[in-house]
Amino acid sequence: MTGASSGLGQAFARHYAQRGASLGLVARRGDALAALSAALPGRHLALPADVGDAAALALAARTYIDHFGVPDIVIANAGVSVGTLTECAEDLHAFERVLRTNVNGMVASFQPFVEAMRGRGSGRLVGIASVAGIRGLPGAGAYSASKAAAIAYLESLRVEMHGSGVRVVTLAPGYIATPMTAGNPYPMPFMLQPDDAARRMAKVIDAGRGYAVVPWQMGLVASVLRALPNPVFDALFARAGRKPRDLPL
Repeated sequence: MTGASSGLGQAFARHYAQRGASLGLVARRGDALAALSAALPGRHLALPADVGDAAALALAARTYIDHFGVPDIVIANAGVSVGTLTECAEDLHAFERVLRTNVNGMVASFQPFVEAMRGRGSGRLVGIASVAGIRGLPGAGAYSASKAAAIAYLESLRVEMHGSGVRVVTLAPGYIATPMTAGNPYPMPFMLQPDDAARRMAKVIDAGRGYAVVPWQMGLVASVLRALPNPVFDALFARAGRKPRDLPL
């Protein structure tokens, strides 16, 4: 599980540890991972790594498999978000970092496990996308692009794994009360607490559903947004609130 040190990832860790799972906890902050691992029931591994480093993720995967075997579920949850504007040259680095973490990091999180899961004939590859990937949001070009790419990538992977016994699950959450949303200066309807979000998403994972928006109310909003003609969407969102550009990545 990537992005395990805080927010939704930490909530997933609590949920699955309570169910008796042996977890591989991946995030950049080794101290936070060690503290989380020690606080959870059961046996777990704290595996500090940046998802932007494919070699580090491959090593973490080998370490987990050596201890616990091929996992039943891999959750690519790590993600970053920051306000961006294409007109600002200084935001080019932010675009690159967001796309590398949210898209390439997801691919690198899954890659070490795909062959083994396919050979076994079972498993779940779970990618955390976002409703922000359904329509491009102003001031969030990097984040919206990364989540749209994640949705398309996961669909491609789902088709590739068809008939193998390995399920690919795309989760597109709405707003969750995490550090990522704490700086948003605009209304966030249907906000979920992390533990509630993890519990709801785990039900989708258990069912092996290919795609789900959580909560369901945001699914209705997403359906409406998809259906809006471009001129209507543009007029409605041109003056929408925007995420600050100076948040740390």
